[in-house]
Amino acid sequence: MPIVYLSPSTQDWNPYVTGSGSEEYWMNRVADAMEPYLRANGIRYKRNDPETSAAAAIRDANGGYYDFYLALHSNASGGGEAQAVRGILAFYYPTSAAGKRGAELIAKRLAEIYPLPEKVAIRETTALGEVSRPRFPSTLVEIGYHDNYSDALWVEGHVEAIARQLTLALTDYFALPFTEPIPPAEGTVRLSYGTLNLRAAPSQIAAVIANLPNGASVTVVGEWQGWYVTEYDGQVGYAAAAFIDV
Repeated sequence: MPIVYLSPSTQDWNPYVTGSGSEEYWMNRVADAMEPYLRANGIRYKRNDPETSAAAAIRDANGGYYDFYLALHSNASGGGEAQAVRGILAFYYPTSAAGKRGAELIAKRLAEIYPLPEKVAIRETTALGEVSRPRFPSTLVEIGYHDNYSDALWVEGHVEAIARQLTLALTDYFALPFTEPIPPAEGTVRLSYGTLNLRAAPSQIAAVIANLPNGASVTVVGEWQGWYVTEYDGQVGYAAAAFIDV
């Protein structure tokens, strides 16, 4: 199953014009809200340390392996007071086809909920470290302008919806079906013989991640068309729901 490095902003010095918090605070709220969606869709993740920096997050990510690096930020047009500029920008590195595809999918999904969809765009850049330095496909998304009242209020009031759309874009990217989060439930594998395949996708021909023995205890975190998104012994994948008692 895919694994994503999730890097919400560490910039606690960028206040929202509403006075309700900082860029760091609200982007971490979005990341918090993404976690149950990611889990329900079988997407593993690691988050940066909010007490460090973007540079530290890049070093941390590059020390491991990830299928995608996603940086969450909100923008500012400057001037020290409320500004009129609005919009969402998804940045990618010019030579990264996968990064561009990620940016396109994120922009598409956020445009579905942003009140000014014509102001949602993608843009190539070599100037942003979280786009140019990760050794994996990466996208940095600026979710609105925190020095614009309307954008700041929109982010604050749509944290859950933003998290859902970002995860939906990731399932598009990884070619996985999107499933809504459900309360995690403990389950037991019930078989008359053999083992139950834990697969990388909800298909009988998808790669097998692990074999679940009869009586195995699992955690079910999502459900899609007769398949459970299932956690077992540190692995996560899809297992046929008919063979798991919840």
